[in-house]
Amino acid sequence: MSTIKLSNYTCFYNFQDSGMEDTLVLSNSLGTDYTMWDKLVELLGNDYNVLRYDTRGHGQSTIEADEVTIAELGQDVLELLDHLKLEKVYFCGLSMGGLIGQWLGIYAPQRFKKIILANTAAKIGTVEGWNNRIEQVKEHGLESILDGTEQRWFTPKFREEHPETVHAILQKFAQNPVRGYTANCAAVRDADFRNQLQDLRVPVLIISGLQDEVTTPADGEFMAARIPQARHECIDANHLSSVELPEAFAKNLLYFMKNEGDFYLKIYS
Repeated sequence: MSTIKLSNYTCFYNFQDSGMEDTLVLSNSLGTDYTMWDKLVELLGNDYNVLRYDTRGHGQSTIEADEVTIAELGQDVLELLDHLKLEKVYFCGLSMGGLIGQWLGIYAPQRFKKIILANTAAKIGTVEGWNNRIEQVKEHGLESILDGTEQRWFTPKFREEHPETVHAILQKFAQNPVRGYTANCAAVRDADFRNQLQDLRVPVLIISGLQDEVTTPADGEFMAARIPQARHECIDANHLSSVELPEAFAKNLLYFMKNEGDFYLKIYS
């Protein structure tokens, strides 16, 4: 685990270099940190080097702005890759991380072999909804939205059977700086790739949660129909699908990364 001073903030990252040819980058969701991927990383074996990082304003990464954009968060990823001398990698982002993945696939396709977009959408939520959340958190703190976050992120069954996992993730959520959380809320609020998906020229796997009401399977279908090389898979989870069903998530991710050809290619008549 290391930190590096990038152009606009100090980035905390964890690079597990197994000496393999390929590297997978994992990008966290809004309000989490790099540890949200712990269970998934355990299932990846030693086939890939794994780079995890705390998005600006999350976990142990700093922030020096009241608002950021998805473009700026995408540039952060590219700068980190440059620092580590990683030329072309695989990328997996969940929710806000998936928005970052869309930006990267559109604006820096040459840096990515394949991209996995999990529990995300080309446009997440409404401007009014995000502004209301920003104001609530600024006035009442992150603790004021813990209950709603728990319900949006995890199915009732998972909450009942794995309370310790839910508690640990929500505890990290509450520890984020308010400034970091609200700045990234603004990034999600303003991101809209609905008219740019046809320009995403990297092979893409989209993973949706069947019980996800934040970024629904319909959102996944919307993206899959417009990205030139895309496949859409659904697993029976809520918004943090990689936490709820890490085995199913890993199975889809690894099969996509290891296979070529018509697994992801759509043939249009």
